Amino acid sequence: QVQLVESGGGLVQAGGSLRLSCAASGGSIFNINVMGWYRQAPGRQREQVALITRGGSTNYADSVKGRFTISRDNAKNTVSLQMNSLKPEDTAVYYCAARTTGNTNYWGQGTQVTVSS
Repeated sequence: QVQLVESGGGLVQAGGSLRLSCAASGGSIFNINVMGWYRQAPGRQREQVALITRGGSTNYADSVKGRFTISRDNAKNTVSLQMNSLKPEDTAVYYCAARTTGNTNYWGQGTQVTVSS
């Protein structure tokens, strides 16, 4: 089992920055392979924002490339998302996600990010 808890969401003006953090815990945390961030805006489908493998390879949605940076600290069992140059269209609930080598998916509870113009 893996539990994921996000933090760092909030309200910022366009052009500002936020850093989201996700802490993983549970007996299966050492089996986590891929971690990532997803987001869901009102009336829209959940979309993949950024992924990072245990080896450090990353993948970003085109809409956030150059603005967001995902990182992970395996020693601390955390993954972070640094969000710069935020835009109103970044407003969404952001979810931390993890997938184990056994292909079991886990989700955090979500944290609200609101960007005002």
